[in-house]
Amino acid sequence: MKTAIGYDRKVFSFACLTLIFLAAANPLCADPVIKERNILATEAKAIDLEKNLITDDSWSKLAGYKDRQFWQQLPANISQQYINKAEGYLDYNWPVVKATDYLEYVRSGNRRQEVYAACSNALISLVMGELAEGKGRFIDQIINAVWYYSEQTWWGWSAHLGPQASGSGLPDVNDPIVDLGVGEVTNNLSWTLYLFKEEFDKVHPLIAKRLKQEITNKVLKPYFERDDFWYMGFKGGRPNNWNPWVNYNMLNSFLLLETDPQKKLAEVQKIIRSIDKFLNGYSDDGGCDEGPSYWGVAGGLLFESLDLLKKATNGKFDVFDDPLIQNIGRYFYKVNIHAPYFINFADADATTYGNPAVVYLYGKSIGDSIMQEFGAYLAKISNWGEHGFNGKVCDQIRNLGLLNEIRNATAKEALVADFWLPETDVAGARDKAGSYLGFFFGAKGGFNAESHNHNDVGSCVMYYDGKPCLIDLGREEYNAKTFSSRRYEIWTMQSQYHNLPVINGQGQLPGAGFKAKHSTFKASDKKTVFSTDIAGAYPEDAHVKSWVRSYILNRGKSFVITDTYELTGLTDSAKSSNLITYCKVSRIKSGLLQFEGDGFTLNMRYDDKIVKPKIEYIEVTDKKLKTYWPKGVTRVMMEFINPKLKGYNEMIFSPAE
Repeated sequence: MKTAIGYDRKVFSFACLTLIFLAAANPLCADPVIKERNILATEAKAIDLEKNLITDDSWSKLAGYKDRQFWQQLPANISQQYINKAEGYLDYNWPVVKATDYLEYVRSGNRRQEVYAACSNALISLVMGELAEGKGRFIDQIINAVWYYSEQTWWGWSAHLGPQASGSGLPDVNDPIVDLGVGEVTNNLSWTLYLFKEEFDKVHPLIAKRLKQEITNKVLKPYFERDDFWYMGFKGGRPNNWNPWVNYNMLNSFLLLETDPQKKLAEVQKIIRSIDKFLNGYSDDGGCDEGPSYWGVAGGLLFESLDLLKKATNGKFDVFDDPLIQNIGRYFYKVNIHAPYFINFADADATTYGNPAVVYLYGKSIGDSIMQEFGAYLAKISNWGEHGFNGKVCDQIRNLGLLNEIRNATAKEALVADFWLPETDVAGARDKAGSYLGFFFGAKGGFNAESHNHNDVGSCVMYYDGKPCLIDLGREEYNAKTFSSRRYEIWTMQSQYHNLPVINGQGQLPGAGFKAKHSTFKASDKKTVFSTDIAGAYPEDAHVKSWVRSYILNRGKSFVITDTYELTGLTDSAKSSNLITYCKVSRIKSGLLQFEGDGFTLNMRYDDKIVKPKIEYIEVTDKKLKTYWPKGVTRVMMEFINPKLKGYNEMIFSPAE
């Protein structure tokens, strides 16, 4: 049976991997328990932040416009790439953001904002081109960019206008909202002002003055004066990646632009209190329930914020010895399968290279050689530093300053034997530490109200020789439905399209109350077992008392999925254990399926008296999913033949002979 799954939608597509979790989609998660650690506030008090916060711009160690020696010593190919890219914007006509551009989201659900992305790319390209060349050729266009943004009503992404009093649609100039997009633009504009203020003043004194005024009124003032932006965490709940993402951008801007020492202190203290709210909701194990691709704007931007605070206090503010901060960093390499493949539950992408420089520096800061070497490895396999960089101005300048260090660093992939994050309830194991060959599995318990949640309690991924076999699909391109009450109409969010059972015709339901219990993990040299009872993730109509799903890795031999269950009733609806795979699946004979992947073939044995397979090919048409699963995917429904109130089933994977 061939099923086409794809939607003719206009959807949001931005350069950033990680975007949005709107209030409508419950971004303030219920679990885990909030712990009033207040790590940053404690450190600020211990070092006497008022005494040690640098009040001028001497904290910045990034190369400035006048540091011509730095720019001239860059590899010629990188400099020329920056210059060539900037030249493409010498005649750029800065477009007016029309009312209908903002309204498009509420009218059609279109999250795509080409005009905003294009202008941001133009600004960054012109700044980097001028820094590289240093001849003033791009200054006028940078000024045009500054003036363009000064004249613009709002710098954010229209899908995020919901919190303003007037609701979504058009931005209210009297109710400025500080969202992810606003933060990104503010950061770039603040660094532009810092780098080129003298050049602006040579042209006209109003340029720099106007820009600072607009940054202050549109962004810094409302951020500082308001406590009700949900991501700040001051009104309760557990903020997600928005918190470090916005706070990092605000911290850059306050440190660069605020000239009053007492006001700067108060601004930095507020950011510290807000980041503490993010950390207070984090599991002690450091697990990121948003997944490794989101870690870049969660744990990754947390690191950048902490590193900035350390620089702004001349090294005095330092929490990198804190166990939680260290665990948040180590999470990223624990969930590595074989880069660029990572465990990708929820909305996380199946592949990512992360931010190699951040991974490297994080490892260096916490004294973890595994993480530091992994950062250098990610840089190597992603051709990091062979070309000009992308991203924010400050990130690109930092990366340029690290070129030689990271290129010359020891590079080694992090391939841990096994791990369990008991609070995040995610585990993984491979056949042999230090090798991607053979079996690898990752599995989760958890609950169905995690940030960027899918109904996936108890699901798994399984790879062989570093290539996908049993997969988590990830997510389609974001659209209006994604973060609305209709989220779970999307097939990739449903448990039926994860490696999970359908029980009496029922899939899992969303909500904090739908969760796993009694998760256990045991690892030895020969075997690793992760088990969890997933009955609580299903509705009452499933009539399930217990359903213990176990994943067993017999190192070097086999991977086994078992179900031990007890039901309180039986219906006429379907009962099956579903598998989602990127392999070609064939029925060899009764009791034996073959999974043919990229360079490997596995046999799956099953009891043909208990279950029978139904194989369904699914064509993938969504642009986002096609980047990972271009050949389409297959759903294998292992249907129970004569289900009983109590039962046991196992599926055994082993290399084909």
